[in-house]
Formats: sequence, C-alpha cells, structure tokens
Amino acid sequence: MKFKLFPKIIFVFIVSLLFINCDKSEDGIPTDLEIENFVWGGLNAYYLWQSDVPDLSDLRFSNQNQLNSYLEGFSSPENLFDNLLYTAENGYPANEKGYDRFSWIVDDYVALENAFQGITVSNGMDFQLYLENGSTTNVYGVVRYVVPASDAKTQGVLRGMVFSSVDGTQITANNYQNLLFGTNTDYTINLADFNGGNPILNGTSIALSKIQLQEDPVAKVEVFDEGANTIGYLLYNQFASSYDSELNAAFGTFKASGVTDLIVDLRYNGGGSVQTATYLGSMITKQPNTTIYSQQIWNEKVMENNDPSNFLNYFTDRLTNTDENGNVILDEPINSLGLSTVYFIVTEDTASASELVINALSAYIDVKLVGTQTVGKQVGSITLYDSDDYRRNGANLNTNHTYVMQPIVLEIKNANGENNPNGYTAEFQLAEDFGQDSGVINLGVLGDKTEPLLERTIQYITTGARSTGKTITTFNKNKITNSKLQRPFANEMYVDFK
Repeated sequence: MKFKLFPKIIFVFIVSLLFINCDKSEDGIPTDLEIENFVWGGLNAYYLWQSDVPDLSDLRFSNQNQLNSYLEGFSSPENLFDNLLYTAENGYPANEKGYDRFSWIVDDYVALENAFQGITVSNGMDFQLYLENGSTTNVYGVVRYVVPASDAKTQGVLRGMVFSSVDGTQITANNYQNLLFGTNTDYTINLADFNGGNPILNGTSIALSKIQLQEDPVAKVEVFDEGANTIGYLLYNQFASSYDSELNAAFGTFKASGVTDLIVDLRYNGGGSVQTATYLGSMITKQPNTTIYSQQIWNEKVMENNDPSNFLNYFTDRLTNTDENGNVILDEPINSLGLSTVYFIVTEDTASASELVINALSAYIDVKLVGTQTVGKQVGSITLYDSDDYRRNGANLNTNHTYVMQPIVLEIKNANGENNPNGYTAEFQLAEDFGQDSGVINLGVLGDKTEPLLERTIQYITTGARSTGKTITTFNKNKITNSKLQRPFANEMYVDFK
C-alpha cells in the first residue's frame, strides 16, 4: 500500500506560502529543538486529529521562529507530544473520532522495531497481577503463559503458578513497577499457594533472567478429531510480519488435515501489522483479490493527497512481503481454508489487529466469539522517524537521536463501513479462571482440548450449544495489570509504508 508522504522540506515550503510576512532566513531549527520540531511536524502531517488540535493547525505559526518559541515552552519531547494529543485530559470534547487512547513516543527506535517482530528483553513469563482479597496494597501474580525457549521455560515456570514476592520483598501496588518492570534484568520470584486470593508463601523460589528474546507468535497448532468435525486450533499471540510464513505453514497443516472447523485463539493478542491481519483473514476464507477486506480513514490532508484506492485493503492469495528498501523477502501462495464460519477465543486483552480480523471477516462469513469483551481499538498507527519524509530509510535521517513516534493516524473499518470502538462482545461469555469466582485457579493447559475456553468452543462447534456448565465472568475483580500491557507497544495496529 503506497501513500504520498509529506516530506518536511516540501511541508515547510507549502506552509510558508500561508505564512504572513514570512522571512525564509528565520527558518532555522536550533539543535536543542530538533526532536521537538520532529514531533510537531510529524503530528501536523499525519495525526488523525490534526484538524481538531489548534496547536497543530497549518496556520498556527507564521514562521519558524514562532514555532521555535512555542516548542521552547515544553520540558521534553514527551511533554510536547502528550500536550498535542486529542485527549480528555487536555480539555478536548469527545467527537466522532473519539479520544486518542493509544498514541505514544519512544526514545529508542531499534527496541521498537524489534518489539514489532516479537523481540523484547524478557524472561518469557507472561502474568497477571491482582490485589489480595480485602487488601488495597498487597499484590500477587499469576502466570498465564510461558514463552517457549525462554529462561522462564528453562527454569520450570508453569501456567497457573502464583508468586507474591520478588527477591523476598512482598509485591505491592507501590513497588510492582520497580520489582517486575524496572531496569533489573535478574530477579527471583517467590512462589505461593493461592489460598483463595490471599496467597501464602510456600518456600519455593525461581531465579529468572531477562535476555533479548524473540517470540514465535504461532504458539500452538493442533488438530482435533471430534466425530464428524475435524477442528483446527491456532494460538496466535501477535501479528508479527516476520512470522507470516510460519502462520501460512500452520494453515498448510490445517489444509492437509482436512480441517472442517477452525478456532483461532486471540486471547493474548494485542495486535500488530495490518498487512498480516489481511493475510490471516485470507487464510481463513477465500475471496477474490478484488474483494475489499478493510478500509482506512486518515486525516483530511492525507486523504486529499492520495488516490482513494490507496486506502483500501484487499483479500489476497499470496504472501508478498518486502523489506524497507522494497526488496522481496517473502513470496508464496496463501493456504486458504475457504471457510464460511470461524470461531475466535477472545478476552479483554484482544485488541487492534485482532479486532480488525474479527470485524473484516464479519462482512463475509459467520464469526463466532467465545470469551470476554475485547478492548475496542479501531484505530491504527505508523512509525514516524526524523527524516525528510518521516520514513526509516528517508533522506537525512537524523542520527543525533533515536526518538520515534507511533501516533494514531487512521481509523479502520470493514467493507460495510463498520467498526466497534467499544470492543466486541462474545456471544458466549466465559473468562479464564484465575480463581476470582471459584477460589481455585483453573487455567488448564493452552492447546489441550480440556482447557476451559478451548473445551467450551469445541462444544460450541460440535453441539451448537452456547452454554454448558458453569460460566465464569468475574474476570476483572482485583485485577491491576498484566505484563503485556507494560510494554509501550501493547494493543498496537500499524501500517507499513512501502
């Protein structure tokens, strides 16, 4: 998908035509304001709410000196960025685009680029944190997923384990950030017995180390024979384009196995690449390449300067990925199952590109959801670098810093012009059992057909019954956060410029 970008040189020229008494000799950018100028220029060009933020108006400043004076009023690039966002905290009223909940800025684009491909500094332990019952301070964690080939896996960490101390210190609402998400690469978790939500240390400890870890998001691929139904199951944790071929191979396995029904488990999938989301949809159902998968709405300046067809994503029968220089790095036919019904397992951690697949496919086939309500993120972003055209490989990339922005630049809808900013509600409500209802943690083994959410989805397929047995719905009681939400790129949906 190709769009006209707004190079800064051209941008300055266009805006200068609008400046009153503009003196081109005043167009210098002080070295100590380079990053701030990058922040303002990128948001002025691409931010979805650009026309709604007065300080981002093309007519806000008459010359570069006025802009520089404005930028000097902020303590840091982050402070400037936050003040330019369309949020309730900044005093803006809600409008048809809603509020911006998801834009962010980071000072290390290498770490960001790695994160989008599943590479992070991590020990591989994914967990949720809860307040102890009746406490406003004491916190405990429950492991929900362990990344294969990680240190946590090697050290024997298991799904469902409970820990209430780190390095012998009780976890609290005030110290969990420092203990678990600080700069420390090594720590020891002290395990506990659940005890109905008031954990008791049991004397077992596990030492863990964070390293640069790349997670394969194609986490589980299983096939279950259930009478007349051959059911494929995919646990998919991130829309990472570097694993598109592995995703396609999973669907090759499903095709070879004669799968009649498919379950895609997105319970921990906060999103990722729009292109990969389009590939997944094309793997699930077969549609002509001329069929619209989704459509994008950008700000007025971007929409006016591009061909309308550039804002449409289409179903496809091929994976065709290229690198930042346009070189083909993947080209293979898509293994499509051609299904007319698909089942998704979803939770309150299912967001952005995951919701895009649900929404896009609902315009063409029957989409069934089991789990809890999804996040509700119908907007997407691009990565803006400090270069002439804001691209990674753009001319004059500023090497004096490594800041990048990930602002919300688009709203995405299905072929019928629909989306849901409030998230998608499963027709069968069932939460993972972290013991909040039952007093006993019962998470099961991911990918095993007796795991509660998977078991219930299989029953849904084979019997058509939406409800059998106990439904667990109290999934947010005492919940503080989870480890994935502590990453700056959580719940992301992004477009790659080619």
